[in-house]
Amino acid sequence: MIGYIIVSIVSGILFGILDGVINANPLAQRLYEVYKPISRTSINLLAGILIDLVYGFIMAGVFLLLYSSLPGETGFVKGVSFALLVWFFRVVMSAASQWVMYKVPVAALLYSLVAGLGEMLILGVLYGLTLKPTA
Repeated sequence: MIGYIIVSIVSGILFGILDGVINANPLAQRLYEVYKPISRTSINLLAGILIDLVYGFIMAGVFLLLYSSLPGETGFVKGVSFALLVWFFRVVMSAASQWVMYKVPVAALLYSLVAGLGEMLILGVLYGLTLKPTA
């Protein structure tokens, strides 16, 4: 249980750091100009941190729930499998919806797909290498 709590907190913090790196770099800022008219001018940092921490706990918990059903013999492979699953449901479906509903440049959508894949792989591998369900 203590391992789950530690990994959840670490992954929540990592989630926030990765989101910051992914969304605040000059390339992302240029690609995401299309969102400027509807973007907030400032971010509620406390809410962002809390949301990322909650995400960390939820994702670690879902990983543990799915662990025996994930393909692979090792935690690493299970972590990658989980990452691909989460990437599809979190990132791919969002990018596809944005492509259909909004005038978002394809380059921005491709950046979101690639950056999201990297983020999910980092988190999935973290879970796979550190979390195992208890008997």
